[in-house]
Amino acid sequence: MKKLIAFLTVAVLAGAVAISLADEDVEARLEALENGLDRAGHERDVLAKLIDDVLWTDRVGDVAVVEKVRIYGPPKWREANPNGIGAGNPVKFYSYLFTPKGLDGAGKLPLLVLPHGGVHADFTTYYAHIVRELVAQGYIVIAPEYRGSTGYGKGFYETIDYGGREVGDALAARDWAVANHPRVDPDRVGILGWSHGGLITLMSLFDHPEAYRCGFAGVPVSDLVMRMGYLGQDYRDLYEAEFHIGQDVESNIAEYKRRSPVWNVEKLTRPLRIHTNPHDEDVNYIEVEHLIQALKAANKDFESEVYDVPGGHSFDRLDTPEAWAARREIYAFLARYLKPPNPKISLGLTPEGRAAP
Repeated sequence: MKKLIAFLTVAVLAGAVAISLADEDVEARLEALENGLDRAGHERDVLAKLIDDVLWTDRVGDVAVVEKVRIYGPPKWREANPNGIGAGNPVKFYSYLFTPKGLDGAGKLPLLVLPHGGVHADFTTYYAHIVRELVAQGYIVIAPEYRGSTGYGKGFYETIDYGGREVGDALAARDWAVANHPRVDPDRVGILGWSHGGLITLMSLFDHPEAYRCGFAGVPVSDLVMRMGYLGQDYRDLYEAEFHIGQDVESNIAEYKRRSPVWNVEKLTRPLRIHTNPHDEDVNYIEVEHLIQALKAANKDFESEVYDVPGGHSFDRLDTPEAWAARREIYAFLARYLKPPNPKISLGLTPEGRAAP
């Protein structure tokens, strides 16, 4: 009987070990599968970027010279190995550059910095109609693919620094254009953006007022502390990732406040216009309302308008009469300070059925 019990015990233990090894094998396979899907996602983004880059010339090449330059901004805000090879080096990134055609006799031209939106996203031909409208007025446009943008691989994706040194990337793009483009007037530089790009606009005006004459922020992300409360865990994971902030808002509320425009409004000294929409499905209206209230409480001089029209988060970027009207207000505001050579442009459709200009 004792031999039988001993045999059964050994058999059970052997079975447990086998199951454990099998579990470990399954876990390893699942991890490998997840890593493979992650790589495939980044490879898809790289391919999509290459395809979209080809479209830029087709969409705006008749009105602008299109170039893509590779420059650098500040070092990473966090290094995995601060003592490793290359630690502390500037972060290299691409920027799109659009120079108006047909204005050879206009002399120096104003510059607009146009950072894209999205937590992890990129500058695509989604903005082609905006770029056409800006270059038609005589603006040179530079659009930085700041750290964390998609389409450049996993390593660049993981350099994200939302509300942090990405603002330095926008400034680096501005400074590069001022220093290297012979047509840029250094005294007529503005910045505009929507959503995440609106946050970068606000933080740029707050942190680098000497670099910009004015700024427009459309439906801007304004308060990350509030935002973590009304959006889900999938969104919060983008910030809590180890390669990003690495903590939730409860663990480090100061870090989230540091990256939020609403907690930096006392630094505003430049002309600013803000647009928002009460039906915004991304940046909730209450978030921008908080920003506007904070600016008023700080006795800041700025412009803002609430557009109760269809379109939600992208209401003033659509091809609709309401969007055209809103963009006319944006362009009139920018023109007051930047003086483009052709401020009066037509928006809408041409008789041939093409979007104007």
